[in-house]
Amino acid sequence: MLRTILSKPARRSLPTSVRFPQPLFRARCVSTVANHVIDINGREVSIPTGLFINNEFVPAIGGNTFAVEDPATGKEVIQIQEGREEDVDVAVKVARKTFESEVWANSNPAWRGELLNKLADLMQRDSEELVAIEMLDTGKTYAQASTLDVPGSIGTLRYYGGWADKVLGLTSFNIPKTFAYTRREPIGVCGQIIPWNFPLMMFIWKIAPALATGNTVVIKSAEATPLSALKVCELIKEAGFPAGTVNLVSGYGKTVGNAIANHMDVDKVAFTGSTTTGRMILKSSAQSNLKKVTLELGGKSPNIIFPDADIEKAVEWSAWGINMNFGQTCHAGTRIYVHEDIYDEFLAAYTKRMASIKVGDNFAADTQQGPQNSRMQFDKILGYIEIGKKEGATVHLGGKVAKTGKEGGYYIEPTIFTDVKPEMKIMKEEIFGPVVAISKFSDEAEVLALANDTTYGLAAAVHTKDYERALRMTNGLKAGTAWVNMYNFVHWSIPFGGYKESGIGRECGEAALENYTETKAVYFNMGLPAPR
Repeated sequence: MLRTILSKPARRSLPTSVRFPQPLFRARCVSTVANHVIDINGREVSIPTGLFINNEFVPAIGGNTFAVEDPATGKEVIQIQEGREEDVDVAVKVARKTFESEVWANSNPAWRGELLNKLADLMQRDSEELVAIEMLDTGKTYAQASTLDVPGSIGTLRYYGGWADKVLGLTSFNIPKTFAYTRREPIGVCGQIIPWNFPLMMFIWKIAPALATGNTVVIKSAEATPLSALKVCELIKEAGFPAGTVNLVSGYGKTVGNAIANHMDVDKVAFTGSTTTGRMILKSSAQSNLKKVTLELGGKSPNIIFPDADIEKAVEWSAWGINMNFGQTCHAGTRIYVHEDIYDEFLAAYTKRMASIKVGDNFAADTQQGPQNSRMQFDKILGYIEIGKKEGATVHLGGKVAKTGKEGGYYIEPTIFTDVKPEMKIMKEEIFGPVVAISKFSDEAEVLALANDTTYGLAAAVHTKDYERALRMTNGLKAGTAWVNMYNFVHWSIPFGGYKESGIGRECGEAALENYTETKAVYFNMGLPAPR
């Protein structure tokens, strides 16, 4: 849901030259859709507040707005326009008109690629503003937003910009007296719904392959983190994309998301989020126009440490496995299985590493873990910690609200559970926070069974110096991504998605182009007589 280069976590400090202390908010709004100017340590960042439809920021038809809060303080930052069903309908009509015209689907694919690269250039130009917005909106640290989220988004645009004129069909002379070929055509109007944990990256992961293949888009950002998508829409217009190619309707899942999923003139829906909501979207597709659906859903991923692993490196990667985005990652390594021969050694080293993580204000230079994204997520994580205690697991480290010296904000200590059992909720359900459970195993067969004992299948990792073992294990793990001697490394050029209840289809790589094209077979008669 992590959805780019997610490289090994260096213990970084925020460079003083680009430090953004906790921002002071100064709003200078005149009309309901005027840009809101936020002062972040002397840097004035202008953020659009309207719905983005037909290349314009417009007010919601119903005149409603909703608040966006700063997770570091729990205080309101800005009010933006709240779309509803009627706004989705307008956006879909605009997207349909643009798709059916000659300006996009039938345009020169190389030009579409140029536009994607132009957007990447503009994002590069404004990268520090995008970093600041993403930090403010999500609680991310500078280290993550500046080295993962923003550059990963730019890299994704450039990657699909290169694909735009390379979406090819096949030819066949293999059937006597016929010539056949295939065309890969855009599907049409694509509804896209993205999550709050990687709002900028997921926005780009969704729109880039859809636009490269000639589709038009109606997209909903998460209500908790809508700001970076609004800013990028400003750049989409500046880049020169035709009006109606990308339309953003900010709002809630129960209204905007539901309207997209059920709309009879939306040809395809792509969703990243919870498995529960994914089921509802799939059901909506079946009950409406049987629109095509891709789903990138939850995970409860295993991280396996064998006795021949380099323990120091395994500890570092395992810490990154949970601390990337503070556990708010669908492929987080929340179930750690350690061979009994090295269990005590690993646990001691891992505990020391997790205890060293500095939790606090995400704009501070020495912070490694900022706030959880929202009050709802904060309460959910703490609720799971209490469930783990009641089920009999041991809180080996953490398990409490982190003391940061600040008032407000959603800070939780890095938490390790031991003495866990496979049937416990904390071993079965996605917590989406800085909480891991560590368990022992004795042999490959046992740990493979434990690792696959989940309804999910998004990711898994194996730490070992025995590459024959690594191949056996990665072959046996039921997961869409398997890492060897690393964790939480994803790249835009490699497919990403899950087995089982972790989803349908793949994001990233060439595979994502399949999500946004229809294959048409064309036959030419080259002398074949009609049947009698």
